[in-house]
Amino acid sequence: MLDLIRLICDTGLFVLIWMVQLIIYPSFTYYPHKNLYQWHNKYTKSIAIIVVPLMTGQLITTTLQVYKELDLYTLISSVLVLSVWLSTFLKFVPLHNQIANKTEIDKTLIKTKTP
Repeated sequence: MLDLIRLICDTGLFVLIWMVQLIIYPSFTYYPHKNLYQWHNKYTKSIAIIVVPLMTGQLITTTLQVYKELDLYTLISSVLVLSVWLSTFLKFVPLHNQIANKTEIDKTLIKTKTP
């Protein structure tokens, strides 16, 4: 059951990340700054309803897998999850905060691809 929950969370996040990278971030270039701020405010609140449960599920299942059965798969898997989480919080959250703080959009957000 743990493996199924993990698969659902990982797959959901994988699809979500690619949708964001290929559709949502590039669309930011079509908004004037004022409208981008308004849209971004709404978008981040809406997408959090999907992202937070998936990331929480991923964190819990990954942690439980490492605790229950530390093998090569769980070790590599947890390193990959950790790298994505670090990328999210060290790179992408600050870029989103720039928009939320009404500063000029950094084009890095539009060009950057997640690992």
